[in-house]
Amino acid sequence: MLSHSHIISTGGYLPQQIITNAQLAEKMATTDEWITTRVGIKERRFAAPGEMASDLGAAACKDALHNANMKASEVDLIVVATTTADHTFPSTATIIQSKIGAHKAFAFDVQAVCSGFLYALSVADSMIKSGQVKTALVVGTETMSRIVDPEDRSTAVIFADGAGAILLKASTDANERSILSTHLFSDGTLKDLLYAKGGPGHGEFGYMYMAGKEIFKLAVEKLGTAINEALKHNNLSKEDIDWFIPHQANYRIINALAEHFALPSEKVVVTIDTHGNTSAASIPLALDVAVKDGRVKKGDLIVFEAMGGGLTWGSALVRW
Repeated sequence: MLSHSHIISTGGYLPQQIITNAQLAEKMATTDEWITTRVGIKERRFAAPGEMASDLGAAACKDALHNANMKASEVDLIVVATTTADHTFPSTATIIQSKIGAHKAFAFDVQAVCSGFLYALSVADSMIKSGQVKTALVVGTETMSRIVDPEDRSTAVIFADGAGAILLKASTDANERSILSTHLFSDGTLKDLLYAKGGPGHGEFGYMYMAGKEIFKLAVEKLGTAINEALKHNNLSKEDIDWFIPHQANYRIINALAEHFALPSEKVVVTIDTHGNTSAASIPLALDVAVKDGRVKKGDLIVFEAMGGGLTWGSALVRW
């Protein structure tokens, strides 16, 4: 019988260090009011010195495994979405594999910036449906605070650190916590709107650049289309959506999309106010929060969406 990806559990991890808007205002020309009004963030977490993306990701994986009462030795696959890898190589996924003791799993990274979790989810879902693996950890983990210019308020007040993970298992029951579909897109002609300067090919590394106004316009347009495609693919309508769990990029983007689909605030999971924009980690972190506080219940239809550098973007539908 055809396998489906069953979501067994979620996990999350946030660094201990909390950075408030007031603290940032002491270092750059900004205010708590400006940050809150523009992006909806009140505080965010920064990794401690020496705390790497693999450390955050491993903690999130251990949380997901604990919540599922499973051992790391039972995992077949680890797919990690990250922009802020520990090293150029090896992959952060193999480091996480070692740290959690998942000796049976094969592991690799996916790089699609803020859309990375959706890309990683799609890869793991496809491998489960093909029968290649039975269990998979899908992880988003980032230390974005290390690639922003601390004096650039257009990025430094937005991006933050954290990790989220979900544990998938093959199931023949399509109605039980299944990934219904994933929809991925990219347009490399728009790469100059959001990128990090430098890289190994340049022999130097630099800070992130983001054309915020242009990204905002494209996000609302393209993410709306991606969500519609997911609904159409599954013969569903916006009225069927129980929970909207978006990439936590900017509260105004989240609100614009919610209004476009006539979703009341009670159906939107927002964590950007306390998490900031954790790039590939933001969706699994937000899902983990909503699962643990009991908002998400069996049978609920959840829509994910994200846009990141590349440009990349996408959506996914999940039946909880």
